Amino acid sequence: MFPNSDTKIAIIGLGYVGLPLAVELSKKFNVIGFDINSSRVNELSKGHDSTLEVSDEDLQAASSLRFSSAKSEIADSTVYIVTVPTPIDDSNAPDLTPLQKASEMLGEFVKKGDVVIYESTVYPGATEEVCLPIIEKVSGLKFNEDFFAGYSPERINPGDKVNTLTKIMKITSGSTPEVADFVDAMYGAIVEAGTHKASSIKVAEAAKVIENTQRDLNIAIINEFAKIFNRLDIDTEEVLNAAGTKWNFLKFKPGLVGGHCISVDPYYLTHKAQEVGYRPEVILAGRRINDGMGEYVATQLVKKLSSKKIHIDEAKILILGFTFKGDCPDVRNTKIIDIVNELKDFNMSVDVYDNWADPAEVKHEYGIDLISELKEDKYDGIVLAVDHSELKDMGEKKLRSFGKENHVLYDVKHVLKPSEADIRL
Repeated sequence: MFPNSDTKIAIIGLGYVGLPLAVELSKKFNVIGFDINSSRVNELSKGHDSTLEVSDEDLQAASSLRFSSAKSEIADSTVYIVTVPTPIDDSNAPDLTPLQKASEMLGEFVKKGDVVIYESTVYPGATEEVCLPIIEKVSGLKFNEDFFAGYSPERINPGDKVNTLTKIMKITSGSTPEVADFVDAMYGAIVEAGTHKASSIKVAEAAKVIENTQRDLNIAIINEFAKIFNRLDIDTEEVLNAAGTKWNFLKFKPGLVGGHCISVDPYYLTHKAQEVGYRPEVILAGRRINDGMGEYVATQLVKKLSSKKIHIDEAKILILGFTFKGDCPDVRNTKIIDIVNELKDFNMSVDVYDNWADPAEVKHEYGIDLISELKEDKYDGIVLAVDHSELKDMGEKKLRSFGKENHVLYDVKHVLKPSEADIRL
């Protein structure tokens, strides 16, 4: 069992994860990209990716890659790779609905000898306990007898043009030793950084979910440091720079933890931990700290405005940046919305500017109308919330030009020098 030029691969889900994977695999194999969003398929078919993960040039160069929103188009595939989102619900519980629906659909097409590979982040055991039984039920086939499975967690870092798919080592796994070799060889054909073949699907699932959980906790402790140092009137960045002179100090920065991975994945692990009778304490404590940082930023701004005798009620605030990270159009689970909502609770007028974000998506998902033009001498408070290159290049003078004579400039992302901002996280 070995992948070759006859291997037909269907990528299910063409977002930040699925599209780059489809483009790279199409250089070696016969690939079709499937997505239920016909608008997304039309966009990609015309050679443009609105997520900006794949350049128009690279997308148009992938001439052998086909896109479709008609599920019948994937029927003759022999390998199915699922890259759909795995969000959490309002109670921070895993929402496996996209995975379940994708599995139901695959149950209609999976044939004897086919391999289904999941890349979506899940808790250990989800692939075999939730997804594969659905395929069995719909298809009438027997897992590991008639069809097989693998798990190879995505490691995409949205907006990162250096650490791209082929340059990040890929974890692979399979439901049998032979399938594990097959999955490893398939990804090994495109990933320059190499592969790490895990001993089981559960090990691969667990490895992925702790990657972002560890990062979440590292940021949480730095956020807690920042809260302490702010009370001690010490600049957090200066402390971190000093501590960072030791070789083994981890150089994390304080900030808002949003996006589709770091702020979500820990809840998948804590959900499974509690299901088997263990209540995690450190992980949930880190989540509480990071989930509360938007409210903390808003409160700090209000205190600073008050100290400068600026009337809080109906104050005008400008939020610069809305995506969950700099130089990236992704607004999924952005924590900037927490700042906006908290300030509005103080009866402030809040304008949000972000040239990277899609205004229609922001309006649909968050009910906010982004402003398209920045005006001078208008605001009581300016919050530099996201470190887009455009915003970093403005510098203190330009940023302060948007404020009234008496205003507060809050540098959330440590873009400015300590002396240039009125308050920093």
